[in-house]
Amino acid sequence: MELVVFVIAAAMILVGAVGVIVRSHPVHCALSLILTLFGIAVLFIEENAQFLAAVQVIVYAGAIVVLFLFVIMLLGVDDVEDLRVEPFRIQRPLAAIVSVAIVGLVIAAVVATRQAFTPTPEVSAAVAGAADVNAHDVNIRSLARDLFSNHVFAFELTSVLLVIAVVGTVLLSRRLGRSPT
Repeated sequence: MELVVFVIAAAMILVGAVGVIVRSHPVHCALSLILTLFGIAVLFIEENAQFLAAVQVIVYAGAIVVLFLFVIMLLGVDDVEDLRVEPFRIQRPLAAIVSVAIVGLVIAAVVATRQAFTPTPEVSAAVAGAADVNAHDVNIRSLARDLFSNHVFAFELTSVLLVIAVVGTVLLSRRLGRSPT
């Protein structure tokens, strides 16, 4: 099973990387990059680095979504398209099939995780007596406590500054693109 997951994730990464290089439309390039980043997150999960996988998806894929918005606003890719005209007739049925498959995989993962981590009475007693169950959880909790308690002001200030930078860039690009009156 691990080999199958690795091959699928590697294929996602390669297809996404080639798509970034080959595609000429900036929106398609950004979507290909998101595919690459999700493939890398799958590899992190396969290596039991769930925190890195979450950071990969949240930070990098989230940043790509911001890049996606920059491309739409700054390059004028926001042309209205007729949604009734489909350039690829197989696109919507294929999207439905992939969506059902993803939902099925998520449900299967939740069921498998609940079955794998259902504690027996012996395990519950052992865990209750242990001081630290997992060293990785302690590190993540320590990082979260430090980030969201001691440095929460800096964290929120950074997010506000990023939003201001986005708005300022959009306003400057719109003003520079207009002809003087």
